[in-house]
Amino acid sequence: MRKFVKVATVLAAAGALALTGCGGGRTETSAPPAASPGATESSAAAAGFDKGSVIGVALPQKTSENWVLAENLFNTQLTAAGYKPSVQFANNGVTEQQNQIQAMIEQGAKVLIIGAIDGSQLGTQLAAAKQAGITVIAYDRLLTNTPDIDFYVAFDNFKVGQLQGQALLDGLAARKGDVKKWNIELIAGSPDDSNAKVFFDGAMDVLQPKIDDGTLTVVSGQTTFDKVVTQGWKAENAQKRMDTILSGSYEKTDLHGILSPNDTLARAAMTAVDAAGKDLPVVTGQDSEVESVKSIMAGKQYSTIFKDTNKLVEHSIVMVNDLQAGKTPEVNDTESYNNGVKIVPAYLLAPVIVTKENAAEVYANDATLGPLTKA
Repeated sequence: MRKFVKVATVLAAAGALALTGCGGGRTETSAPPAASPGATESSAAAAGFDKGSVIGVALPQKTSENWVLAENLFNTQLTAAGYKPSVQFANNGVTEQQNQIQAMIEQGAKVLIIGAIDGSQLGTQLAAAKQAGITVIAYDRLLTNTPDIDFYVAFDNFKVGQLQGQALLDGLAARKGDVKKWNIELIAGSPDDSNAKVFFDGAMDVLQPKIDDGTLTVVSGQTTFDKVVTQGWKAENAQKRMDTILSGSYEKTDLHGILSPNDTLARAAMTAVDAAGKDLPVVTGQDSEVESVKSIMAGKQYSTIFKDTNKLVEHSIVMVNDLQAGKTPEVNDTESYNNGVKIVPAYLLAPVIVTKENAAEVYANDATLGPLTKA
């Protein structure tokens, strides 16, 4: 149930898609990562380049704490490694990101690391980058419908969805065990983010069998991705939708659980539930945001996902170091990520599910989150 039908058919069915939740770690480090030992020579690495070269990093809008952390880490670690970082957020949208990437090309960047707002809308810029001999690394979000991408570095986002789906079932059993069948609602991320559909598909890989056998009921009837998306990953959009569902479908019915793809939307959903005067359901999340970790420790939000931004940035810079040395970066998945034009070689990191029970262990080495689990 895991392979990329995941991205290939998602692209065909959902059209132009481009994530959310970057990583979750907050222990900033400045030492540059070493080149990966398993890297070997290849045409993708070309002939290497000067150590002091410009490395362009194009990031999306500041929709979570983790994108802000990524900006700081890229600036610090690329500088420490001897490069000239050009790190930009595109808070005004796709056109701004297109212009920023074009400017990085004109600055002579040797590598572009791109966390896209909409990964299907950068074809012209990526073609120009390839013409200029620039290596393109998709960061956290796959770049789609283009041949001009070399590598993808991310957490295993289908696995993220599976972990969220299983956490919802586990939470229902633990918190609502006196009820044999449960009413749930589904929330997905923004349809212009390629990861949003992957998260949803991973979760439904776990939840659909339980919907089919009647263990779970989606009372609103909204069970398809296009019906449950949250444009722009905006909390107000998720809250408004949940307000409508609660008033229309749950006036005399209990809501037991909510599948939420990230922490921001989880908190928005819980706000809607509270405003409706309903009992708190089991709610999933992602990104290990501070407010949600506090909520988990207080027994409110049930779970989140830890995707350590430190590790994701560090491995991105390992790939840059390999390329600078004329080596091909190591990958660990050469089958799963079909972007609609080609299979993109990927390096995937493992996400971790977090509940109140294991939070102290998971965040033990995190300077910000660790203390929250000891309160």
